[in-house]
Amino acid sequence: MAAAVLVAVSSSAAFADHSWGGYHWATRGGAFTLTLGNDLTTTEWQSDLATVSSKWSSDPAGGSVLSTTVATGNDIGRQKRCPASSGRVEVCNARYGTNGWLGVATIWLNSGRHIVQGTVKVNDSYLGSTSSYSDNNAQERLHVICQEVGHTFGLDHQSTSGATFGTCMDYYHNASGDSASTLPDQGDYDELGCIYNASLNGQTLVFKGSTSPYQAPHSCIGSGHDDGTTTVGATRFSPAAAALPAWANPSQEVYVTHLSNGLTQISFVRWANRP
Repeated sequence: MAAAVLVAVSSSAAFADHSWGGYHWATRGGAFTLTLGNDLTTTEWQSDLATVSSKWSSDPAGGSVLSTTVATGNDIGRQKRCPASSGRVEVCNARYGTNGWLGVATIWLNSGRHIVQGTVKVNDSYLGSTSSYSDNNAQERLHVICQEVGHTFGLDHQSTSGATFGTCMDYYHNASGDSASTLPDQGDYDELGCIYNASLNGQTLVFKGSTSPYQAPHSCIGSGHDDGTTTVGATRFSPAAAALPAWANPSQEVYVTHLSNGLTQISFVRWANRP
């Protein structure tokens, strides 16, 4: 299974590289802004999207290469399907059913293995106002939408152990009032710099971690480069709606489909209960 990988790189217990398979938007190697389409139907989800958009755009160390902006969604009235829009990410909520997953992030790759569009689905059957799911609370909802948006940038999990690493890119489950792991941490910002900032190519970024709030150590080696073109905001790719296979289950997190239009669709699933 193509799951997240957690790798110890030194005796200092720094954890390495949570790039998701090397997938990334084609860019010119510098700062860029990615649009998040707001297709959300509740004020709480909309507020959460505004929060994570702001946080993903705000590296406290001053190294932000990726910024996001929230715009009116293209899938209003179509949230159950949540079709992709070329060059951006559509973010939808609906009652997708008690199928085991809290959120799904899907990206589409072109023949050059660059991300060309993405979608995020958050599942109101678990995280909606009438759900009885045991971890249905404001902090868990923020954690899930933050993580799924992060996947559409090309980020994997920092950990799938269930422990808090102090980042929304871990597999911790939040109890009500527990704000650990609800937002990006410095390791996430560094990873985005390693993926996209051409000026960091070949350099090693090391974050030693922190104790208050707790954030796990992290390191990555820069691979950013000028792709010679950009897929951010591009309009030449075909819309599509992501669908998981009927056999999808918590033993597998990543599902790959090769489409007839030449794109490759890859979905990352956040399961409610992962073995």
